[in-house]
Amino acid sequence: MEIVLLVVCFVVLVLLGAPVALAMILMPTTYILLTDAAPLLTVPHQMYEGIAHFPLVAVPFFMLTGELMNGSSVTQRIMRLSRVIVGRMRGGLAQVNIVASMFFAGMNGSAVADTATIGTIMIPDMKRKGYTPAYAAAITAIGSTIGGIIPPSIAMIVLASSVNLSVGALFAGGILPGILIGLLLMLTAWIIAKAKDHERGDEPFTFRAFLSAAWGASLALCVPLILVVGIFGGWFSSVEAGAITALVALILGTVVYRDLDLASFLGALNRTVRMSASVFVIIAAAGPFTWLLARLGALEMLQNWLLGFAETPFFFALMLLGLILLAGMIMDAAANIIVLGPLLVAACETAGYEPVQAALVVVVGFLLGTVTPPVGVCYFTATAIAGCRLEQSAAALLPFLAVEILVLLLMLFLAPLTLFLPALLGFL
Repeated sequence: MEIVLLVVCFVVLVLLGAPVALAMILMPTTYILLTDAAPLLTVPHQMYEGIAHFPLVAVPFFMLTGELMNGSSVTQRIMRLSRVIVGRMRGGLAQVNIVASMFFAGMNGSAVADTATIGTIMIPDMKRKGYTPAYAAAITAIGSTIGGIIPPSIAMIVLASSVNLSVGALFAGGILPGILIGLLLMLTAWIIAKAKDHERGDEPFTFRAFLSAAWGASLALCVPLILVVGIFGGWFSSVEAGAITALVALILGTVVYRDLDLASFLGALNRTVRMSASVFVIIAAAGPFTWLLARLGALEMLQNWLLGFAETPFFFALMLLGLILLAGMIMDAAANIIVLGPLLVAACETAGYEPVQAALVVVVGFLLGTVTPPVGVCYFTATAIAGCRLEQSAAALLPFLAVEILVLLLMLFLAPLTLFLPALLGFL
């Protein structure tokens, strides 16, 4: 009865608009005040324990990298390269949107940042070319999820710190699923473009234009290359990689391209602090909330319920994905990863899945929650930029959500999709 009351109160608070972090802190605080089951200091202690993980230091560095690039001409250079590569296709601007998301995924690791960056540029262009605002919002929101799958990924860093997995292993395992999702989203957008006769770019593809755009973006593309080679080669940790990529982004903006002025730099720092604070507040708040769920036995009950389907892999996969998608509609992705991530990874491991494979399924599944109502932050951000109704963009998202759910099933039943690269690079 206590568990049911807890869940109901939490869901009601979230649906009423209370910040997720506040709701997670209120629950254990109220429980302790009413029952005197533990010292009240348990709440701040658990909050500290939630963020006392060294790999989390990488989070603000990767955010700063993305902000520094947005403050300089890097964003425009990446967009130009994307247009040259796929702009000539049917539904060219939708294709550019997805390809740009794949490029930016290798730079900042944040789905929300990708939505804001790409959305402010691409959504107005798509609307001018005849795309409906809802479709422009949907393609921008769903494409942004790639930002949390292709490394660097803030979501992977958060989960790795919670379940004691190698950040490098998760980064390596996320490459193939991220690319596959991007390609399948492009295929879906192309099918929709053919059916609805969407525009195609006027400029023909030429090798000379491609070389010019690639040369202009080449130094920017070195940032994810440094990250991948450094971490996978064992030269530096994820935290050191974040610091190095932020330094490289700063040098590109101030020394090489010379278009990152002091005001843009200070603005990037300000936005990084604000975004990092919002992430860390949720991670900290998840500490006492997880403690309360464990104390009431809710986590153990949920794990036992899920393991009840372990003898039938297909039903286990369906229940797992259903639980992930349901949780993603209620809580923020970071909160889900902290609260439910360790439980789901442990359950999958007991059911016979590799920990890295299970962790990646959890990350991708919870990232889908960023584009589903009622708490999907990427969904709300893209819809606000597009200026359309929420239900319209939700309907436009459906075929793209089906694609990502398909990839989630492939990740569960086709282990090499997530384990091939980690094994090849020596993480397994």
